[in-house]
Amino acid sequence: MVSPTAGRVERPVMYHHWSDITFIHWRYPPGIVQAFLPDGLTVDTYEGSAYVGLTPFLMRGVRAPGLPPLPGLSRFPETNVRTYARDARGRGGLWFLSLDAGNLPAVLGARAAYGLPYYWSDMSVTGAGERRRYRCGRRWPGPSGARCDVDVDLGAALGEAERDGLADFLVERYRLFTVVAGRLVTAEVEHPRWPLHRAHVSGLEQGLLEAAGLPAPDHDPLVHASPGVPVRVGMWRPAARRAG
Repeated sequence: MVSPTAGRVERPVMYHHWSDITFIHWRYPPGIVQAFLPDGLTVDTYEGSAYVGLTPFLMRGVRAPGLPPLPGLSRFPETNVRTYARDARGRGGLWFLSLDAGNLPAVLGARAAYGLPYYWSDMSVTGAGERRRYRCGRRWPGPSGARCDVDVDLGAALGEAERDGLADFLVERYRLFTVVAGRLVTAEVEHPRWPLHRAHVSGLEQGLLEAAGLPAPDHDPLVHASPGVPVRVGMWRPAARRAG
């Protein structure tokens, strides 16, 4: 396993702030996850296991360069189902199985321009102090009715000595992959290292993994939380494919 390293996005095409995020992960056999990846990507594993993450959070400050955040478009909840892959050059990054968002224009724009599997959902992120409540009910496109309701209790901040290699493998990712017009592409993502907290899921009812085609998890998840990071997203570029 090669440790992810942060890059520098010199010319961002979008600015975000990913806030109040919870990372919920389950182990899966690599062969199951590989079946969801396009040609040109290989499942990334840690000690022989693939991982799938469920990540509810609040998107804030969404804007293009030179423009202010637009009312009604710059702040909305989002919940992603994601896994980890490497391209033919060995570069690690995120592959999204689904992205639910509570903003229809953002969903339409991301589906049309970036080929990302966004879904419009009825969503909320609430809570104060050491509690977070995430609610998600999918509206469009189908399968409508897929839900994800999560209650999280936040714990103490993780010190540097407490962060293990698995935590960094799961959260420190600085590249996105997608397919645009039948071609595998990648975009760099720049952000500070995630400040992580211990977290406990006190309530979880979800069907987003199954809606994506995954078998239901059969074990307790690994959970981390973070207050968030500012993000700079670079332009999509063709990703390397295997020779032959």
